[in-house]
Amino acid sequence: MAQDIVPIELGLTQGDVVTLWAPRWREKGEEWEAFLGDEEDLFVFPDAAHLAAFVRTAEEHDLTDHPAWPVVPSLGVADLSPDDNHQFDLVGVPELVAEDPDTWTIGELADVVAIVRALADVCDLEKVHEVLDSAEGFSLLPQGTLPFSGRDGGKLWGELSEVVSEKWDEVLDAIDSVVNTPEVPEKELAVAQEELAALEAATAAAAVDSPDESDDEDKAEPTGFWAEVGVDPIKIITSAGEFYTLRCYLGDDPVFLGRRGKIEVFGSPRALSRFVAENDEHDLAEVETWNDIKVKATAGELDVEVEDDNVYVLTGIAEDMEEGPDSLDPQQLDLAVELFEDAAEWAEDESVKNALASSESLGWLVSFVVSPDPTRLAPSAPYDAEVAAFRTLQASFEDRLNTN
Repeated sequence: MAQDIVPIELGLTQGDVVTLWAPRWREKGEEWEAFLGDEEDLFVFPDAAHLAAFVRTAEEHDLTDHPAWPVVPSLGVADLSPDDNHQFDLVGVPELVAEDPDTWTIGELADVVAIVRALADVCDLEKVHEVLDSAEGFSLLPQGTLPFSGRDGGKLWGELSEVVSEKWDEVLDAIDSVVNTPEVPEKELAVAQEELAALEAATAAAAVDSPDESDDEDKAEPTGFWAEVGVDPIKIITSAGEFYTLRCYLGDDPVFLGRRGKIEVFGSPRALSRFVAENDEHDLAEVETWNDIKVKATAGELDVEVEDDNVYVLTGIAEDMEEGPDSLDPQQLDLAVELFEDAAEWAEDESVKNALASSESLGWLVSFVVSPDPTRLAPSAPYDAEVAAFRTLQASFEDRLNTN
């Protein structure tokens, strides 16, 4: 399957530069990956204007045979400007590993290491692989914080940090050795620079205007019993039917009505209320306000009302995805992803996070749909891999549901 060609920013020793990356795609039974360059040379540019001037005029380079390349020379500077998810600060890695291995730190480091490995594969940089293979922790980054917790995890993080301290300059030197900035025609560059100036002016204007939104446009805070106890009834609609359950957040951590990764769900609000009155063997029983909920349920006064943003419709998404991004309902997809992520985090399962990473085809499609950005290239058909990945996530989530 042909994946997109993605503009990326690399933080190198010479400064921040931009280039193009073609994540792995399959063609004629073979798997490929490429960057904008010529054989082992990596072409980089100081900004999106220079990149635009190059792609509009260059005739030969490693991406000319990519299935999506014909659309790239017609893209504007905005389309060739890397978004926040595709900015990789390679020179900042030593500073990054000096932090504690929390979710943010490991997530950012995992993204940087993934792009560095891709560069090493494409540009045949054996030294980079040698450095990254010298500490086990580099290969465990996609699993999140779990491998780096506890005493053994601290040892893994320490070994990784030591390798970065001693050898990361070797990684940077190896990448610097293949970096090349081709000259671009002055006429095309002048046109592209005007586009870039207009884009920056529009961005600045939008930033100035955004704080002027009126207070009445702010979302009203929830009220009532459920808001007071900090727990939400939710409704999940699957091909097997409609189900009700409860979820809350302790800080940023989701907690469901259930235990050991299994969510207790019910075919009606009444059945849910009856379960609440009779059972305390679940994770929500540890919530400070649980007894208030149980008292209401025991008295037959628990009113299970589900707010619109807590209704999760899982049916039809995969079928719409087969037709492409334009067929998907952004809100429905966003809510489904939220539910999958919450359940996986609660169950300490990293599979959803990994499948929705920006470097994965499903993650790229989801981000394109739920976070529209004019600088992003649209995902390319066919969407078989994305649909298969989504169906896997949906099936895994539905397997968590314990129907009562």
